[in-house]
Amino acid sequence: MLKQRIMTVLWLLPLVIGAIFFLPAEYFAWALVPVFMIGAKEWGSFIDPQCTVTQWTFTVTVSLILIALNIFVPVEALWLKGQVHPIFLAVISIGLFWWVISTLLVFTYPKSGSIWQASPMLKSMFGQLTLIPCFVSLITLKSISANVDPYFGGTLVFLVMLIVWAADTGAYFAGRSLGKHKLMPKVSPNKTLEGLGGGLVATMAVVAGVMYYSPEQELGLVIAVTLITAIASAFGDLSESMFKRAANIKDSGKILPGHGGVLDRMDSLTAALPVFTFIYLAFWI
Repeated sequence: MLKQRIMTVLWLLPLVIGAIFFLPAEYFAWALVPVFMIGAKEWGSFIDPQCTVTQWTFTVTVSLILIALNIFVPVEALWLKGQVHPIFLAVISIGLFWWVISTLLVFTYPKSGSIWQASPMLKSMFGQLTLIPCFVSLITLKSISANVDPYFGGTLVFLVMLIVWAADTGAYFAGRSLGKHKLMPKVSPNKTLEGLGGGLVATMAVVAGVMYYSPEQELGLVIAVTLITAIASAFGDLSESMFKRAANIKDSGKILPGHGGVLDRMDSLTAALPVFTFIYLAFWI
């Protein structure tokens, strides 16, 4: 298992970093479509693990929405006089609202499951609210200042990933060495409050890096945004765990040996990206 995980990272990480930094924003937007199609197919298993028709119907629906967004809001039309296109802003805002609702669902699970667990329509809607704002946020960040500095947007995307990776790594080691108090035992029994705290502490390394390379930034704001993004990433992880538990599924897929599915690698990012993007648009644009 460990060997598989390492081998997957060895080919996946350069591919992801290369796409983030070196693909032009318009190609990046289209390259995301098949990735999110796979994620949609995996979410289809949360809706109905047994019915492939339901899974593929959801996959096709999400795919058509993503393609339509790329066609009707191309990267070159995404920014209007320094402001993000209203359609993209609306999608990101809806995504932010969804993660507030999702957090409430996680806090109240399994009681909240009585509302949505038997409803394919609600689980389909939750899947769209999880995947589409993440897709839009990635394109929005990647395209910021693309005409001035083609690497700036990629740096922002990578920054969110660093926050998530730091939080995950800190949570893992703090949880293993100090973890005693369960965070959400009915959703994810292995996660602890100590792990969450360790993850938040670990993200301060990212804050230090940001302040070193961009000392003109306001320290308090950078710390606040980093912590909010890290907390959002934790609930993105917990949200997917909740839906997997409800569907009695261990991993969302098998496409990434040793890691599971695309959603298993992106669960934290599905929440972190819309939250970070919304805050960035509000305070830095």
